[in-house]
Amino acid sequence: MQQRRKSIVFVLLILASVMARSSSTSASSRGELPDTVQGRCVRAYVAAFNSGDDDSMRGFFGEYLAASSLERVPMERRLALTHRLREDVGGLALRAVQEVTAENVSVVLAGSDGRLFLFGFRFEPDEPHGLLGIRVEPAGEQDLAPPPPPMTLEGALAAVQEAVSSAVAADEFSGTVLVARGGEPVLRRAWGLACREFEVPNRVDTRYNLGSINKLFTKVAIGQLVQAGVLSFDDTIASILPDYPNTEVARTVTVRHLLEMTSGIGDIFGESYDATPKDRFRHNSDYLPLFAAEEARFAPGERFGYSNGSYIVLGEIVAASSGEDYYDYVRRHVFEPAGMADSSWYEADDPVPGVAFGYTRNWGPGGPPEPTRRRNIYSLPARGSAAGGGYATVDDLLAFTKALLADRLLSPAYTDWFLSGREWGEIREDQAPDPAVRNQGGIGFAGGAPGINSMLDVDLERGFTVVVMGNYDPPAAMDVARTIRRILAAVVEEEPANTPEG
Repeated sequence: MQQRRKSIVFVLLILASVMARSSSTSASSRGELPDTVQGRCVRAYVAAFNSGDDDSMRGFFGEYLAASSLERVPMERRLALTHRLREDVGGLALRAVQEVTAENVSVVLAGSDGRLFLFGFRFEPDEPHGLLGIRVEPAGEQDLAPPPPPMTLEGALAAVQEAVSSAVAADEFSGTVLVARGGEPVLRRAWGLACREFEVPNRVDTRYNLGSINKLFTKVAIGQLVQAGVLSFDDTIASILPDYPNTEVARTVTVRHLLEMTSGIGDIFGESYDATPKDRFRHNSDYLPLFAAEEARFAPGERFGYSNGSYIVLGEIVAASSGEDYYDYVRRHVFEPAGMADSSWYEADDPVPGVAFGYTRNWGPGGPPEPTRRRNIYSLPARGSAAGGGYATVDDLLAFTKALLADRLLSPAYTDWFLSGREWGEIREDQAPDPAVRNQGGIGFAGGAPGINSMLDVDLERGFTVVVMGNYDPPAAMDVARTIRRILAAVVEEEPANTPEG
């Protein structure tokens, strides 16, 4: 979890939000942007982004953004996200147009340093085709190629296994893959080794480190407590944790700021983390000394700043508000209702069966990855936290998504909040599930650090869930998940398939 990680943290920043994702069906053209509302919108976005001017971005959002989308995510938050993205990628240049339809445009854009990113623009289906949302994720050279030809589900699953096997043969992936449709697995298979020293293979029920995917469970826990009236999104840290070390931060930062990562609270990684023996991190509260007494990086609400520290504080808020230890609360109120029997925060020196060891190339003093892999024992804390570092299986992550979408973890109104990011003041318990939230876009969330990478991707429109968990450095699992999604986008007919296991 060392922070030679600027690009890794950016990946998590983009994928750590539950965002509307463009579907990949019925692509009508490739190669160039048409002179339509959709094409002009993409061109205008790139021009406004590259200008570096807030007024230009405001003008873009004002002209193209659907009214319903602006209500859900305020202008200032959009500008804050744009600032963070621009800091990381610099300028943007169009490299490829993957898809153009009335509702979706997918393009590959290159940052100033040559890194590729997939931008998905989603539009209203009817005139005036207002912009509903933008999804950003890392891309690779394969995304510059034409999409796969149309195929059956059976053919797609065969292509998925072939693609993953190729990545494994190139030593680019080690882990387990699950593909489900309609919540039921149609592919479940493991590749590579959980323990290279003794050549123990990964299995379909191997437990992997989740990295930041654990933040989903913390967010659900906060939602449950707000739903129950125990908490408010506008409660300050001081009102819940009176002994918090920084009184100014505690007085001004709210639960809302912590969830949005607009708190100004710093990260847990850095020189202090690197210098601290990792066996000292055995409880969520053990991470507080790494950042809690420090001065805020900016005023709360001023801008976005990725912050694992914010989720550490949220974990302490869960404990103080519920009267239960954070880990116990999540186990009782998230894992058990969801049926996640193999999920927990295992301690690194506890010999738990079926846990994959992490292998990293990021063990040198700096610079590019080393040619050989070593265990990630010197960057791995003894136990994970509310910000990340727990363990689960691919089946447990599927169980989590099914429980969430079935409103077994939150009420329908709060599930919609979780999925859409709508403004919290609009949540009403008498509000029926919103079809526009439940049937459009999807959930994309990743976690990664040295020797750790997992990806959860849910396509709400087509009913596919992809879970990829591995024990190599990022972006190993994310690359595999992206490849799988490209293949599944080519499925044109439903056909029963057995559940291959290996």
